Amino acid sequence: MFFLNMIFRSFSRQFKRRLLIAVTVCLSATVSVAMLGVVFDVGDKLNAELSTYGSNIIVQPKSDAVVSDLYGSGDSGTSSATSAASGSSSDPTSFLKESDAKKIKTIFWAFNITNFAPELNIHADAGCSGTSQGSCKAANVPIVGTWFAKTLHMDSGESTVVGVDGMRSWWKVSGTWPKDGGEQAMAGSAVAAKLGLKIGDSVTLDKTIAASDGNGTERNRVKVKIVGIFDSGDSDDNAIYMPSIMAQTLANLSDSVDKIEVKALTTPDNDLARKASKNPAALTQDEWETWYCTAYPSSIAYQIEEVLPGAVAKQVRQVAALQGDVLNKTQAVMVLMTVLSLVAAAIAVANLMAASIGERGSELALLKAIGATDGAVSRLMLAETAVVALAGAIVGALLGSGVAQIVGHVVFGSGITMRPMVFVLVFVLLAVTILVASLSSIRAILGLKPAEVLHGR
Repeated sequence: MFFLNMIFRSFSRQFKRRLLIAVTVCLSATVSVAMLGVVFDVGDKLNAELSTYGSNIIVQPKSDAVVSDLYGSGDSGTSSATSAASGSSSDPTSFLKESDAKKIKTIFWAFNITNFAPELNIHADAGCSGTSQGSCKAANVPIVGTWFAKTLHMDSGESTVVGVDGMRSWWKVSGTWPKDGGEQAMAGSAVAAKLGLKIGDSVTLDKTIAASDGNGTERNRVKVKIVGIFDSGDSDDNAIYMPSIMAQTLANLSDSVDKIEVKALTTPDNDLARKASKNPAALTQDEWETWYCTAYPSSIAYQIEEVLPGAVAKQVRQVAALQGDVLNKTQAVMVLMTVLSLVAAAIAVANLMAASIGERGSELALLKAIGATDGAVSRLMLAETAVVALAGAIVGALLGSGVAQIVGHVVFGSGITMRPMVFVLVFVLLAVTILVASLSSIRAILGLKPAEVLHGR
């Protein structure tokens, strides 16, 4: 009881210094909780943010992937619209089954697959009809047959909506997106200007295909209505996007696609993931299980290959590298801010405690003179500081949670999930910080000589 009275009496005698210690710890706790809260949640937030800018895994027929690797024909994520813009007008010769695409949602990391869209990339001669017929100039243009917002009904009974509507957030779209299965299309701004297309116009597409009897060739034709014009800011502006069934009808390629773009929430690559991406067979059993059960881009790609026969899934290296690089740098900055706040708190608390001991030198000397041991006096000072620091830490933890939510909404547009381990970690770090800051004060107490202090020496 006497010990507690001593602690609470010290607050009234040195209220300003105790308040400064509480404020210092409070600020440090606020910064630490906010930064570490964001650090532990920033991975998912950054993945979700970056994944709005397109796919991070590309699925191709195995033969196409081999040719791409052999001749270094560019990143797997390069679309045929991009190839056409650079001078290539060849159509694919190997395909995947469009009906197999939904198997992607059956892999181990199915819930991390946020969207995907199969594509059939071909070329066709475009002519116009309707209001733009007079200004239209026929041209050979890239055609992308895909899903826009297709509802898939899985064998598990669940339903999901997938398609490019959710994978092209940066497109500036005038009009509407085409309906899957309808005779509709949307044109890139460049091809629309070239053909004189406007929303509501119809465009006739002709393509030379092998004759049905196997002798010679014949012309296939479809007519679609332009319901939207988009500006992508890249070579996709040269292409016309339409439902996959229309492109397959035009090319006489039923149930065929040559690429599937997949958008997945992934964990940034580390040494294990890089080792596995080169050769999964080289992993030990424990390494393989860890890799397979972690949402690395390479492990998700591997699982996609397991369910799609004849396919090769590759991560888009630029996107995966960007995710990992941004995440590591963001986490490093926030951890650095946490460390700096703890160092600043340690220096401030050490100085405040030293000043407190200087002011209370006579009181502490008297305690030692009447029989108090060095340990008892040291425990008294530590207890006083601990009570003040605990009050500051609790208030700081609450403020830090609020700051984390503000950071989340301002930067990511959503709240931060505060994990209990963040608060535990911050309280442990603050306890260690206060203890380290108190060491110099404890040494001063141990060196205090009652006779000299009480005689004013």
